Amino acid sequence: ENLQSLHEETLLLGRLVDDLRTLTLAEAGRLELRPESTDMAELARQTARSLEPQASIKGIRLALELPPTAPHALVDPGRTTQALRNLLTNAIRYSPQGGVVTVRVVEDREGVVVSAADNGPGIPLEDVPHLFERFFRADRSRSRATGGSGLGLAIVKQLIEAQGGQVWARSGVGQGSEFSFRVPLAH
Repeated sequence: ENLQSLHEETLLLGRLVDDLRTLTLAEAGRLELRPESTDMAELARQTARSLEPQASIKGIRLALELPPTAPHALVDPGRTTQALRNLLTNAIRYSPQGGVVTVRVVEDREGVVVSAADNGPGIPLEDVPHLFERFFRADRSRSRATGGSGLGLAIVKQLIEAQGGQVWARSGVGQGSEFSFRVPLAH
């Protein structure tokens, strides 16, 4: 039991170190990116599929809203998957049992918008502007053991902005939350 506990703590610390390294490299403009024309609907589909077991354990349904013709964005597929995975993991974490997490991909005039929406408890409006800051937690009762490192959304912001994109969130208490990013279209 002690060894299992130590192993879990070691894994948590390893992830924290990896997260800090990624964030530091991105903030310094030294994150290695390999942009290519990427089918964003397929990226969303594969990312959601990889998280189905995690969602299933909580009784959460992952719903996909994808366009009939796949928009392509000029992104690093690995880094963009990492960003979407962070958003979906949070949405699953904060959704109630039996809830729904919806992944949307939409092309607009400025690029491709990818969103992860949940029907969780929502976030107070005064906290929404701070969500992408390092170590910020809207739910102050959460610790690293129960709610992550507080770096996931900061990493999403840096990964997407490093690729010429933008991030934002919409939420309100009792209304669930929607986290979105826009990345440039591939021409």
